[in-house]
Amino acid sequence: MTALQTHHILEQAVTIKNENTVLVGFLGLSFTASGIVLFAHGSGSGRFSPRNRFVEQHLQQGGIATLLIDLLATDEAADRRTVFDIDLLADRVLMASAWLREDSRTKQLPLGYFGASTGAAAALQAAARASFSVGAIVSRGGRPDLAERYLPEVTAPTLLLIGGEDQLVIEMNQHAYRLLHCPKQLTIIPGATHLFEEPGTLEKAAEQALTWFQRYLGRST
Repeated sequence: MTALQTHHILEQAVTIKNENTVLVGFLGLSFTASGIVLFAHGSGSGRFSPRNRFVEQHLQQGGIATLLIDLLATDEAADRRTVFDIDLLADRVLMASAWLREDSRTKQLPLGYFGASTGAAAALQAAARASFSVGAIVSRGGRPDLAERYLPEVTAPTLLLIGGEDQLVIEMNQHAYRLLHCPKQLTIIPGATHLFEEPGTLEKAAEQALTWFQRYLGRST
């Protein structure tokens, strides 16, 4: 188990804008953070998701700052064509990442991505396209196969977490794993289905994610 310390977290609502898009989210910072993780949500999820908030808080207590944003506006999230538009989602991840690289509070922190479902594909594509360094990626129940043509270009150490009862997604992740040329690991969480709703499974995924980010974004606490 990774040792957790008490980190004083300051959480702020943030708005990230460009000419055509407005992204809203929560920025969680501490003075002792060794890195920052941007969350890329999957379909039907967002910054208020209990699962995302649980993982966010676990990372924060492990010394990792977080940015939890909605990649899609409410009307966009209701359109399945937009939900599965990985190019658009990756653009939004890069937009938020550029903001993190420019903001005085976060620009010095190593950057990582945590992606779930379609958000994992967006995170992987964004990392492959980024003009800046992405230090680590974690996918939980992700669809990395939807970023297939970008996978060989990903250089960030990548952890694929899949539920042991999510057989179809296991097969998709195994295929994606073979295409990744970066430092990588595929971990199956026994007893978990796609959403990691079973008792103890989300905790195990959060622990694995924290260990990965501490390893590649900063020293273990």
